[in-house]
Amino acid sequence: MTLLIESVVLCLAFALMVYVLSREPIKTLYNYPPKIQERVMTLEEYQGQIPTQENKVAAKCAASLLFVVVLSLIMRYINGYTTFLQAFCGGFVLWTIVNLFDAVVLDIIWFCHDPYFVFKGTEDMVEEYHNYWFHIKGFFIGEALALVVCALAGLVVQFVL
Repeated sequence: MTLLIESVVLCLAFALMVYVLSREPIKTLYNYPPKIQERVMTLEEYQGQIPTQENKVAAKCAASLLFVVVLSLIMRYINGYTTFLQAFCGGFVLWTIVNLFDAVVLDIIWFCHDPYFVFKGTEDMVEEYHNYWFHIKGFFIGEALALVVCALAGLVVQFVL
C-alpha cells in the first residue's frame, strides 16, 4: 500500500512540476525531438530565448540532485530502509513508475497531442510531434540515469541518514 501511495504522490508531484515548467515551452526545448529543436533554433521569433546547452546540463544536474535527496528521504523515513540495497531497489522501483508515467501519460498522451506545445513555425511537423519512439528512448535513458541516482540515494541512506 505504501508503494501505491508513494507512486501516486510522486507522479502527481512530477506532473505538477512538468506543468509549471511547460508554461514556457521554449525553456523545455531540449525535451523535444531533435528535428523540432533544429527548426525552432532557425526561427527568428525564438532567437535570444533558446536555452544554452550549459543551461540544459545544469538543470538536469540540479534535478538529479533533488531526486537523490527526495528518494533518500522517502526510502529512509517513510519506508524505513537502512541499507544501500534496500534504498537502491526501492528507489529504482519508484523511479521506474514515475518514469513510465512520464513517458506514457505526460509525453505520449499529453505532449504529443496538445497543440499548446506546438511552436509557431513548426505546425507542419506533426509526424515529429507524434514521434513516440523519441519518448520511449527517453524512458530508457531515464532508466540508465536511475541507476546513478538510486545508487547515490542508496549511499546516502547507508552512510548519511
